[in-house]
Amino acid sequence: MPNDNAMPLPSSDKLSKKIGYLLGFATLVILFIYIGQNHVQGESFGWLSILPTCIVLGIAFTTHRSAEPLVIGTVAGLIMLNPGETVPGIVEVTQAVLVDPTIAWIILVCGLMGGLIALLETGGSIFNFSRVLLNKVKSKEQTMLITFCLGILIFIDDYLNALAISTSMKLLTDKYKISREKLAYLVDSTAAPVCILVPFSTWAVYFGSLLESNGIAESGQGLAIYIDAIPYMAYGWATLAVVFLVAIRKLPDLGPMKAAEQRAQAGQPKPDGVDEIDLELVQDKQTSDLMGVINFLLPMFVLVIASWLYGIDLLAGVIVAITFTIGLYWLQNILSITKMFDSMFKGFKVMLVPLATVIGGFMLKNVNDQLGLTQYIIDTIVPYISPAIFPAVIFLVLTAMVFATASIWGLFAVAMPIVFPVAIAIGTPMPIIIGALLSAAAAGSHSCFFSDSTVLSAQGSGCTPIQHARTQLPYTLIGIAITAIFFLIIA
Repeated sequence: MPNDNAMPLPSSDKLSKKIGYLLGFATLVILFIYIGQNHVQGESFGWLSILPTCIVLGIAFTTHRSAEPLVIGTVAGLIMLNPGETVPGIVEVTQAVLVDPTIAWIILVCGLMGGLIALLETGGSIFNFSRVLLNKVKSKEQTMLITFCLGILIFIDDYLNALAISTSMKLLTDKYKISREKLAYLVDSTAAPVCILVPFSTWAVYFGSLLESNGIAESGQGLAIYIDAIPYMAYGWATLAVVFLVAIRKLPDLGPMKAAEQRAQAGQPKPDGVDEIDLELVQDKQTSDLMGVINFLLPMFVLVIASWLYGIDLLAGVIVAITFTIGLYWLQNILSITKMFDSMFKGFKVMLVPLATVIGGFMLKNVNDQLGLTQYIIDTIVPYISPAIFPAVIFLVLTAMVFATASIWGLFAVAMPIVFPVAIAIGTPMPIIIGALLSAAAAGSHSCFFSDSTVLSAQGSGCTPIQHARTQLPYTLIGIAITAIFFLIIA
């Protein structure tokens, strides 16, 4: 008599597929163990240091997942470093990343920004703001142009840009059947590319300090040298031109973006498989649209001003903004204290997946540093560079490295002490080489599927990082090509 409770056997096709995956996985593990066991301690891994990153990119674009490939690449690199200490290595790298001040800052900023946005959404302020725009905006072109303009206005930090604008514009873009992927592109393209062009942003402050620490600028003059280089930050200017043409529909939908827009036109702006902040309105007291807009704009204004007053620190700004918003809602009886904190916790929870991706990227960066990836690539290309092509080559190579590793701050802290002496030796004007470096930082961050700005733009817009990166890539390649040509001509 057949057993109705018996587990169904997998089909032969599924079983064959699983066996194939297991064999491929086992082959890779054996390969990395072999590399690790035959590596002489203290010597460079050379070109082998690229392998973990290649695995990450291959798996990511095959599976359309973001966090898991980063973990696999990290483990692969740790096996190369010491096959017998892989598990302790995982523990050590994880702890090192989580106690890093930069990661702690990112976790707190992203989590609290998610909480603030959830609070504004639950209280109806984002809905009121979007509804007012719905009454004013009359076309798809106007919707995209407003998104573009808001991105330029909120220039102080790419995180703020990515989360605030995407969340507030979704209702409008959905009405005019604009895909979430295109919204993410519009938002992301006015995040890092705009931040590098504005001397009053987190990017300018950080890179200005690097110029001082590398002796390119005297103490207190880093920002002045940075400002001199802004005209040469070609990727920022090229990207603004490209995204403006997209916004006014003079540049057509390309590649995967065309398919996403066709899906949106068919009535599905949001792609499948997305977890986003989507909270029910639970107001204790209804507000007018005008008051709702004020309740949205005031916290945003406080966020920007507080961040500025505390030295361009978004963490300080978001803490002040949340405190202000809680008081604002409480005085108007819009939400109870309990409902406000419940919504903020839900907002923090929604940010866990993008945070896992960013943390995974930093873990991979940690392992790549131990493998000597950055040093190997720079040391390999520098001897073969002539003055005529130096800025263009530095731009392209560092763009590729940021794309492959998502390491912006750490990568350039390593690269600058190598690049600047070479630039001085061959007579390349410093503003041009600084422009090439910042263009590479923005281009790599803009195109990398697991960079923080890409992940946050995708999360805020309502698509996955891979969906966003794939649809955005043709446009970033246009910007990269224009920038490379610019540096070849100007050098």
